[in-house]
Amino acid sequence: MKIQYSKKAVKSLGKKIREIRMKQKISQDQLAFEIGTDQKQISRIERGEINTSIAHILAIASVLNVHVKELWDFKY
Repeated sequence: MKIQYSKKAVKSLGKKIREIRMKQKISQDQLAFEIGTDQKQISRIERGEINTSIAHILAIASVLNVHVKELWDFKY
C-alpha cells in the first residue's frame, strides 16, 4: 500500500515556516546556514514543493526558537 501525503498540508507547513521566519527577520540564507542546508532547500520547503524530513522540521523550529507544535498550527 502506497502512503500519500497531502500536498496541501506540505504547502501549509511551508507557508507557516515562511511566516514565522519573516516575522523574525531571518533570511532564507541564514536559516539554511543554521540548519546545515542550502538556501534553495529552504525555498523549496517554504513553497511546499518538497515533503521535508522531520529532522529538518526540528532544526527549523530550533533556529526559529519556536516549539515544533507552532509550525503545525495551520488549517488545510
